[in-house]
Amino acid sequence: MTTTPLEGFDHEPFGHDGIERVVYRRGEGPGVVVMHEIPGITPEVARFARIVADEGFRVYLPHLFGTPNRPLSNGYLLGQMARACVSREFSVLAQRASSPITDWLRALCRHAHAACGGPGVGAIGMCLTGNFALALMVDESVMAPVLSQPSLPFPVTASHRRALHLSDDDLARVRTRVAGGCPVLGLRFTGDPLVPAERFERLREELGEGFDAVEIDSGPGNPHGLTRAAHSVVTTELVDEAGHPTREALDRVLGLFRARLKDAPAEGNTHAS
Repeated sequence: MTTTPLEGFDHEPFGHDGIERVVYRRGEGPGVVVMHEIPGITPEVARFARIVADEGFRVYLPHLFGTPNRPLSNGYLLGQMARACVSREFSVLAQRASSPITDWLRALCRHAHAACGGPGVGAIGMCLTGNFALALMVDESVMAPVLSQPSLPFPVTASHRRALHLSDDDLARVRTRVAGGCPVLGLRFTGDPLVPAERFERLREELGEGFDAVEIDSGPGNPHGLTRAAHSVVTTELVDEAGHPTREALDRVLGLFRARLKDAPAEGNTHAS
């Protein structure tokens, strides 16, 4: 297996059900699985992972597609998007089913919990992987799920705009977890066409007060000059300045990880299997 170095990270292969991938690691403390966005582990995604690790967590950053540390460009993004659309591991239009890759990611969460201990692990997905944190909640090891710009299924029809990329059985399990005290944090820009308002409304309907939504104004005339192209809340669009809404969103993510993974007791029986 060829591994691309990523500055400041160790790496290890992790296999499950006959599938092996490289996972980059950094930091010590409770585990947090960071699922990168399209087109891959860009420098901005690596920056976010370093921020989380430096807050006292052990980050697990699996390499799912793309070339680690390759800068974002339109050609790179479109090429990786096309690959994902034809991949058997990603079901980009599925409304009531999760992408098959979530089985492997759940196994990684259990591995991280077993290695790090504590009440459980955090999991944040972004863009193509944004909704995956919901699917991972089916496993009790996941105690702090974050959906950053959750873009699946692609909102090509009215029903797709409301869909959650989750089976009915898994949604029922997520509701149970939320009712038991496991909150879900969601992040989006209001003008982002890939993450329509209807999707967050559906999450509110299904999860009630257990869904904590951060919706950053990117409409015309917004006070921070954000464009309608704004998409990646804690990576590409992150402005690390006090009072900026993206920095405040990042602080909400870190606050959830601290509260759920460092300060809270385990929810039920969360021993890794």
